[in-house]
Amino acid sequence: MTEREALDRLELTDLVMRYCRGIDRRDFDLVRSLYHDDAIDDHGHYFRGSPDDYVAWLPAAMAGLYSTIHAIHNSLLVVDGHQAEGEHQVTAFHRSRAPDRQEIVIHGRYLDRYEKRDNVWKFSFRRIIFDHGYTRPVDEQGLAAANPDPVWGTDDKDDPSWEFELLAGLGK
Repeated sequence: MTEREALDRLELTDLVMRYCRGIDRRDFDLVRSLYHDDAIDDHGHYFRGSPDDYVAWLPAAMAGLYSTIHAIHNSLLVVDGHQAEGEHQVTAFHRSRAPDRQEIVIHGRYLDRYEKRDNVWKFSFRRIIFDHGYTRPVDEQGLAAANPDPVWGTDDKDDPSWEFELLAGLGK
């Protein structure tokens, strides 16, 4: 592997991680910045369309969720010059809002195509594949007993990560 190939792989991995941060922190400006203007996002029967339409769809699609965590596991990247493809296993945890709080867990894969334009890698196509999933009730009392004074994350700019200047500036 050449130094350039290693750097490309690192940049692509960072792109995928930035997507997870953008979705989980509801930083939709960041999410939008990761796609080429002519890209397609394909979330199956939920959504398929342009990056602008995707970002416009996200707030309503996520309105019933209190928080999400997108965790990337095994990743495979294939780089060929200014084009690349990736397959990333993801576990996406979705916690619904009270009063009937549920946790929706999705095990799936992102199938991505990337292009490097003007020396920047971005998504040209992203598809989520659902491999397995389940829903379960949230045990609020057990959670409180296990950690009686947690620092809670939030899905907005009240999240403690927004206090970190460099992280907060990713979408700019």
